[in-house]
Amino acid sequence: MIPDELQPNIRMSAVSPDQSARKLQVDGMTCASCVSRVEKALLKVPGVLSASVNLATEQATVRTESAVPLSALEAAIAKAGYSASVVQDAQATAPAGAPDWRPVAVAGALTLPLVAPMFLQLFGVEWMLDGWMQLALATPVQFWLGARFYRAAWGAILAKAGNMDLLVALGTSAAYGLSVYMLVRHAAHGMPHLYFEASAAVITLVMLGKWLEVRAKRQTADAIRALNALRPTTAVVRRNGADVEVPVEQVRVGDQVLIRPGDRVAVDGQVVEGRSHIDESLVTGESLPVAKQPGDKVTGGSINAEGVLLIATTAIGAETTLARVIRMVESAQAAKAPIQRIVDRVSAVFVPVVLGIALLTLLGWVGVTGNWEQALINSVAVLVIACPCALGLATPTAIMAGTGVAARRGILIKDAEALELAHSVTVVTFDKTGTLTEGKPSLVAVLPAAAHLRDDVLRRSAALQQTSEHPLARAVLEQVRAEQLSIPAAQDAKALAGRGLEGTIDGEMLALGNGRMLRELGIEAGGLAGDAQRLEGEGRTVSWLIRKHADTAELLGLLAFGDTVKPAARRAVERLHELGIRTLMLTGDNQGSANAVARQLGIHEVRAEMLPADKAVAVQELRAAGEVVAMVGDGLNDSVALAAADVAMAMSTGTDVAMEVAGITLMRGDPRLVPDAMDVSRRTYAKIRQNLWWALGYNVLGIPLAALGMLSPVIAGAAMAFSSVSVVTNALTLRRWRGAAGAKAAFESVAARPALLRGTNG
Repeated sequence: MIPDELQPNIRMSAVSPDQSARKLQVDGMTCASCVSRVEKALLKVPGVLSASVNLATEQATVRTESAVPLSALEAAIAKAGYSASVVQDAQATAPAGAPDWRPVAVAGALTLPLVAPMFLQLFGVEWMLDGWMQLALATPVQFWLGARFYRAAWGAILAKAGNMDLLVALGTSAAYGLSVYMLVRHAAHGMPHLYFEASAAVITLVMLGKWLEVRAKRQTADAIRALNALRPTTAVVRRNGADVEVPVEQVRVGDQVLIRPGDRVAVDGQVVEGRSHIDESLVTGESLPVAKQPGDKVTGGSINAEGVLLIATTAIGAETTLARVIRMVESAQAAKAPIQRIVDRVSAVFVPVVLGIALLTLLGWVGVTGNWEQALINSVAVLVIACPCALGLATPTAIMAGTGVAARRGILIKDAEALELAHSVTVVTFDKTGTLTEGKPSLVAVLPAAAHLRDDVLRRSAALQQTSEHPLARAVLEQVRAEQLSIPAAQDAKALAGRGLEGTIDGEMLALGNGRMLRELGIEAGGLAGDAQRLEGEGRTVSWLIRKHADTAELLGLLAFGDTVKPAARRAVERLHELGIRTLMLTGDNQGSANAVARQLGIHEVRAEMLPADKAVAVQELRAAGEVVAMVGDGLNDSVALAAADVAMAMSTGTDVAMEVAGITLMRGDPRLVPDAMDVSRRTYAKIRQNLWWALGYNVLGIPLAALGMLSPVIAGAAMAFSSVSVVTNALTLRRWRGAAGAKAAFESVAARPALLRGTNG
């Protein structure tokens, strides 16, 4: 049972049967205010439970009751002033085309003669285009190339909201209108000072900024495109003795698929025939090829090296590992981090506040100077420089870049909240078996109690574990097969959570379990106590075979298992300590074995002989003490503790249940990925903070300067465009992150791969 106090902390990843998750592509959004407006419009639709809009991906993720039609969602978005369409798989897999640069080039060509006099003045050259020629050049920029701003602004007005386009449309229209007024009124008395260059330059610079922004945003989605590119389109299937190439959609579970040298593995499967090496780097982040032989699993999307393999298909389509990886990365990139919700609340009131400041600027300058011309230009500068593009892009672009580069290194971050929380983790709690150790124990000792035989202890232990998938059970069964012993039948075998298992053999109730079971039954170890203590001191896991009677129990013997500590585990623990993070081991194993492993790895805190619920309670106690806790595990018995932690990390080498609960999945059983996950989270969060400080600081400094008449609209437009581009560019620097595990693996790969492949071929 899960303790009641832990129930609120369990995160369910599945959508309820009476609910559905919809993803819509939203066109026309330009800033954080647009995001807020689309979300509000969607939340007003009856049956919509939640809506999250990502400006960087331009997608809306909507959770609804199953009865809500898509047309209702699309209509709500259209009413808000935008267009929407359902995101199809084809959209996700097709690489995005290059953004259209032609309108920007045309706008630049028309605007250049208008702004040229400003630059020529720097060199002492006085030259000015005729006023009517300026009007001819500025008009197509304003009303043809700039028509998109008017359309979006009109949509915002109808929705009784504000956005970047409204600010640009108002500002440039004011500058253009003032210039037309001045030209018509004063042209007969000489050339007046006109501001056509301001209106045209602002529109051109905003268009240029958006074009550069779109190009940069596409790079943040490179991880998704790279993963989608791994999907093979055909597979060679062996049917009726013949090898036939078919579309991968026609492959079924159980089909035998032929993988030739150099081929990309088409489906998830298990090797039936052949031996080879598989490059799984783009799926798991493991740089070195992995040896495969009959019985080994292979992952769709990986690349076969030198041998021919025949695999039996175990998963196809949306159920393959690659498809699940893509869904997890897309989910993380579409999700909204907690800090983004604060930004959304700010942006909701940002545009109305800016409009108020612009009006005050206009009235203030008129009141103080009486100069309507200067007052209007200064208020235009306020409108232009305050566009909240950078504010809306600050968080999602950093999250997209961070989750993308992490996925390439074998760290799958399922939700943005896990990415944001990981940077503040103060304690990492580890499960032992399969997480810090290989999880492939071998049987090292079988010691019978007095008056009992070793082979009987081994045979009966194997009988209890015939149906178990536990690593210790596999070790016992392998030993029995190696010794060619017969295994008696067991009836009513069942697991005892956190203790072991029991069943009936030859009419006797037997149990095999840990020291907790021994103590609960009130059994003394007797002559085996010294042996058990010695074995546990050596880091062995000890299990006890017990015969149960009606009111008593009898000890029959013990089994000792040895497990190997993962080579990278000690370095992982050291790196966590270097990052200032405490480490703690929570294990169901005995105290002696746990202490031995902890000493070997440098972990100072150990809690042993814990039930699954005990691990969860320990995590909850740490959180109650003010710690931010990450739990790392791989088994079904870790799922409760994973759910209780602030940040849950599951090894992909473990159970599906653990991975479903976890917010972060480590695609290799390499503990070094744990500090790597902390590191990429810290770097991503640092980028988010930098971007937000830049976006907010830019407005805090720029708006007063514009209001005081110290910035022209042209400079304000350039600064606004630069702000958006700089935020996205700063986020893209995350793509250079390699991680300690990734860097080492890459180095080993360069050094070892050629020799490895030559040796195999030779």
